[in-house]
Amino acid sequence: MTVAAVAIAVLLTAACAMTLVRIVRGPTTLDRIVATDVLLAITVTAIAAEAAFTRDPTALPVLVVVSLMGFTGAVSVARFVTREER
Repeated sequence: MTVAAVAIAVLLTAACAMTLVRIVRGPTTLDRIVATDVLLAITVTAIAAEAAFTRDPTALPVLVVVSLMGFTGAVSVARFVTREER
């Protein structure tokens, strides 16, 4: 179980580092916005993994709120992009 937790932590850290690089070096604003949404998804995954390993259900409301924030952000970006294309 500990090996799995370490492997998940390493993979999530690597994904977070690559996403932060994309946020900093992104050539367009849309790249930075999408990378921020990916960073939010990585955060949700990390919270879910921590809740699964500790078997603590108190993190579920936090997951719901953060997921709703990600959905709202994705919809807002989609509307923003479609307005600029017109």
